[in-house]
Amino acid sequence: MRLKEKEVEVGYLYLTTAKQYRAVLAMKGEFLIYAPSSEGAAPLNLNAAKLPFENQPFKKCQIVTFAKKDYQVFEFNGTEAIKHKLDEAQLAEAIAQCNAKLGIAALLQE
Repeated sequence: MRLKEKEVEVGYLYLTTAKQYRAVLAMKGEFLIYAPSSEGAAPLNLNAAKLPFENQPFKKCQIVTFAKKDYQVFEFNGTEAIKHKLDEAQLAEAIAQCNAKLGIAALLQE
């Protein structure tokens, strides 16, 4: 299932059909920064305090490119959906795990 560009939002978690979690960390203009897990990631548990982005480099791409990947519905925090809202602690964890603070700052300055 492909996403529409307007379905891509900051602070949301997505799952590709290759079982790669992607957390959108920042957006400006037509670009975004996201944290990718490795492919074939295990399903997240109900109270995922630890997200699967440790030592994964953040990525920058166009929103349209991100949306064109094949995504799937997955369960997280007790609900099934194509995307799931991360709470503030989870978003901060994703940013810290992939060391994205400087990349986000650079994007927002563009």
